[in-house]
Amino acid sequence: MATQYATVARHYAESVVEGSIPACRWVNLACQRQLDDLARFKGKASPYRFNPRLTDGKGRRFYPADNLCAFIERLPHVKGPLAGELIKLEPWQVFILTTVFGWVKPDGKRRFRRSYIEVPRGNAKSTLSSALALYMLAADGEGGAEVYSLATTRDQARIVFGDAQMMARKSPGFRSRFGVAVGAHNIHVLASGSKFEALSAEGSTLDGLNIHFGCIDELHAHKTRTVYDVVETATGKRDNSLLWVITTAGSNRSGICYEARTFVTKLLEGLFEDDSQFGIIYGLDDGDDWTSEAALIKANSNWGISVRPEVLLPLQAKAMQLPSAINNFKTKHLNEWVSADASWMDMRDWDACADSTISLDQFEGGRCFIGIDLASKVDVAAKARIFEREGNLYVFLDYYLPESAIEDGRNSQYSGWARQGRLTVTPGNVTDFDQIEAELVEDASRFEVAEVPFDPFQATQLSSHLIAQGLPMVEMRPTVLNFSEPMKHLEALVLQKRLVHDGDPVLAWMISNVVCHRDAKDNIYPRKEREENKIDGVVALIMALGRQMVHNSASAPVIDTDYRIMVI
Repeated sequence: MATQYATVARHYAESVVEGSIPACRWVNLACQRQLDDLARFKGKASPYRFNPRLTDGKGRRFYPADNLCAFIERLPHVKGPLAGELIKLEPWQVFILTTVFGWVKPDGKRRFRRSYIEVPRGNAKSTLSSALALYMLAADGEGGAEVYSLATTRDQARIVFGDAQMMARKSPGFRSRFGVAVGAHNIHVLASGSKFEALSAEGSTLDGLNIHFGCIDELHAHKTRTVYDVVETATGKRDNSLLWVITTAGSNRSGICYEARTFVTKLLEGLFEDDSQFGIIYGLDDGDDWTSEAALIKANSNWGISVRPEVLLPLQAKAMQLPSAINNFKTKHLNEWVSADASWMDMRDWDACADSTISLDQFEGGRCFIGIDLASKVDVAAKARIFEREGNLYVFLDYYLPESAIEDGRNSQYSGWARQGRLTVTPGNVTDFDQIEAELVEDASRFEVAEVPFDPFQATQLSSHLIAQGLPMVEMRPTVLNFSEPMKHLEALVLQKRLVHDGDPVLAWMISNVVCHRDAKDNIYPRKEREENKIDGVVALIMALGRQMVHNSASAPVIDTDYRIMVI
């Protein structure tokens, strides 16, 4: 039986898929997933049912998706021009809520246990989360429900809690109906022993929680994965719990937010199945003109409602005139992941150069240049191979890191990259340069190695060993003179789609970390804004490309064949 809210949600999904509602690829895929599930999960043998009529502990019948939406629409707005008016859910919000709460197992427990929602700023995400938290506290039928708004800082954690607190205070009918008491730091239901609090990593102990509903607002701001991992573990102690993440885009591609986002994009693409994860991401598609009003409408699901054209259009015009404002505007209002305040590479162009079908084995015996950046023995070391074929350059990178650097947890994705084989972990507290040396010798046996440029700062001993074994080592100091032209050439190759990579996520992260600084002579040099934003793979790639450019020019230098080393 199609109910009121389920009908609205289905119409929204169908309108997105058929194109009458403008939406990006990820929203299309999320809507198509729901429509496919509605067609797939039918009959008594199905593991899930959508919005069936259930019975609560007091014998009352209800539809789970409609029950939630009707509950939220009885709560008031507490901020802005709509303050005091009852919430009116928009179709996109109804779609999210009915999908997450409508799917249940035969025992009545929810199918989805984790939800990831990414929307630009101003689309009423805190209002939605606050109302949902009150539902999970008082109306979800969970005894002793522990509901938390969680963040890394106290102020961030209190945003969702504070809005919920004001909603509850302005809703005497809600308080009376469910026996809710509102305190300064706690909302609780005495009869069921349930509570709602704001918790932060900086001011609270997060151990020992038994979470029914964990709301993480603005996950992109989390520098470590601590809070997310605690909530994910703590919700596993209950059989009908929900981890609710709602965030805007950010800039840290090594953080837990981008990791969760990547998981959702692969899920939506159908690369794997996980029936317990819901995800939807609002934004733009490759090739969309961010300077148009159509882009704002497409990215902002609450356009004309909480997102006001008279506010956003002037901000867009400002960003069009001030390059320094572009990244902030794209991140906050178009939900585009950028890398830094003055990032170098357009990551959509970089991602468009990916070809997951290529492999290093396809270039066996081919001529290549290998750049190495050894940084320090306690940091990432990188090796970049470049092959030329039919006018295109193919790049393959290896990365090395001591196990102690992974165990300290500063980069939440190191361990995942290591499991994928993208990152080589060497035992102990320092990177094992002997392993890098052995792999370079193996490269020389597999490929025709033209040159191996290296920075002598950390590689004197390694280069001496490799020279003795006949490798064509070339000192290439990291100067503006050496790096500017190959860096410009690398950017041009990406724009022309003549550089091909295999979708390497480590390299994508490092590319996104590069900040481009230009001097008075228009020279550029790769830099990073923060120490944790590694760019070693990019440096190695620029070095290899620089020597490849020299060899392709008419003035290619002659290498001293006695010592096989040259200083440039």
